[in-house]
Amino acid sequence: MHTILGIDPGFDRLGFGLIKVDGAKTKALDFGVITTSKTTDFGERLVQIEEDLESLIKSSKPDLVSLEKLYTTVNQKTAMRVAESRGVVLLVVARHGLPIVEFAPNQVKSAVTGDGGADKKAMQKMVARLLGLSRVPKPDDAADALAIALTAVGRLSLIVGKK
Repeated sequence: MHTILGIDPGFDRLGFGLIKVDGAKTKALDFGVITTSKTTDFGERLVQIEEDLESLIKSSKPDLVSLEKLYTTVNQKTAMRVAESRGVVLLVVARHGLPIVEFAPNQVKSAVTGDGGADKKAMQKMVARLLGLSRVPKPDDAADALAIALTAVGRLSLIVGKK
């Protein structure tokens, strides 16, 4: 039995999704977002992300962390800030000595839906279906984080071995 923490990086909202994998069964344990206020200094927002993620990792004790890679965006300022948020995530994960895998958005879409160009609705519906949820997880960032965690399932035995 293993626990995977999926993270959809961001600075307004950082999505997280925690899943448990027990043989062929996978279920959602928790999901949500770490939010920061737009009126707070950006450095302080990064501190809040670090503190909240630290607390989440301590309480959930994941075996593996799955993180979405940064994709290119038109807005360079947003891309830089998401990259800085990812840096905080990488720091916290390394501090805990946890293995981490990273996936591009099209890899996540392909792994979850079979289509690397799937839209958000298709992704969300498939996440709910794969995890046996009665409805699509909200907000979108949390659903994306669950998809990112699901993408790592195939890598479990290679990275953390068998318990």
